[in-house]
Amino acid sequence: MWILYALLSAVFAALVAIFGKMGLSVVDTTLATAIRSLVMAGFLVITALVLGKGTLLGTITGKPLGFIVLSGVAGAISWLFYFVALKAGPVTGVAALDRLSVVFVLLFSVLFLAEKLTWKTGLGALLISLGAILMTI
Repeated sequence: MWILYALLSAVFAALVAIFGKMGLSVVDTTLATAIRSLVMAGFLVITALVLGKGTLLGTITGKPLGFIVLSGVAGAISWLFYFVALKAGPVTGVAALDRLSVVFVLLFSVLFLAEKLTWKTGLGALLISLGAILMTI
């Protein structure tokens, strides 16, 4: 099931780029990112409440909460730069370079999570990097 969810994530991430580029034509990127964040927060809070997840709030403790907060900050910074790049550059090039996050995830997972770097994952990272470069030039 995770593969289906990951593919759906990719489809909606692509729509973020398309709708974002269309919406940024006359809107400040920081303001657009803030509006997007509010919409996302509202949507996700309603979804969590409808699914009955509100009762689980008390189960989140110190260290996991800290990492979730750091993840949120990193995501917000990513969106800020993403929307600035979208406003200034071609959507295909911006999206291609943004997908280099997969390569950075590989590197960070090896460094911080002790995951294995195999020849397959290394080759995949190389091909993703080459693809991103080809899509931007």
